[in-house]
Amino acid sequence: MKRLGELTWRDADAVRAREPIVLLPVGSTEAHGPHLPLATDTILSEELSLRAAAALDADGYETLIAPALGYAITDYAAEFAGTISLSAETATAMVTDVCASLHAQRFARVCLVNSHLEPAHVASLKDACARAQARSGVAVLFPDQLEKRWARTLTDEYKRGACHAGSYETSLVLAARPELVRDEVRKTLAPHQIDLARAMREGKRTFLEAGASAAYFGDPAAASVEEGNDIYARLVAMIVETVRAAWPRG
Repeated sequence: MKRLGELTWRDADAVRAREPIVLLPVGSTEAHGPHLPLATDTILSEELSLRAAAALDADGYETLIAPALGYAITDYAAEFAGTISLSAETATAMVTDVCASLHAQRFARVCLVNSHLEPAHVASLKDACARAQARSGVAVLFPDQLEKRWARTLTDEYKRGACHAGSYETSLVLAARPELVRDEVRKTLAPHQIDLARAMREGKRTFLEAGASAAYFGDPAAASVEEGNDIYARLVAMIVETVRAAWPRG
């Protein structure tokens, strides 16, 4: 496991000759309740990339973690301070260009690792994968936890659609960067069991319209490191299975 951003160009040249799986973490900068950092999604994608890389390395693959992309479409949290959103055109173009540039650099096996689940963002990633493939002729993998085959393996809170900065995401941050969780705040937060996914389908356009005055859904106080590690294991399995199916070991 290596980080592309920490290599020299000569190091990178040596690594690409071994045809690594390049894991590209994708996140956002947006409000995640009063207890989690704005960079939550990026932190989760970086941690998931590290854990997936370790699993793939143990499986005999060479892995390389690319620098994370920390901006995305974040329209739903726009009313909260610190949220930075890209237009769909910019977001799609950014991911397309990064993937196509990796391909042009002869890093042919690129896999997105995404933790920001806003529908418009997920759609932009799918569009970017298609555009990058059209440009370079090489596929980009996108294991999407919103797909039913993966979503059904995740927690009850996730399945209820009330998981933005709730127990699900808070547990993941606790397991990765516990020092960034405002625990004294988290423990005072009452459960906010609103189905955000349904609210989105019903036409609600922001967290406030969906009823989240503090930018969280679910039950942050119920979060734990143990739950976080369990979720990471399920998400790692999603990435490993996707990589094995696309690029099986010889």
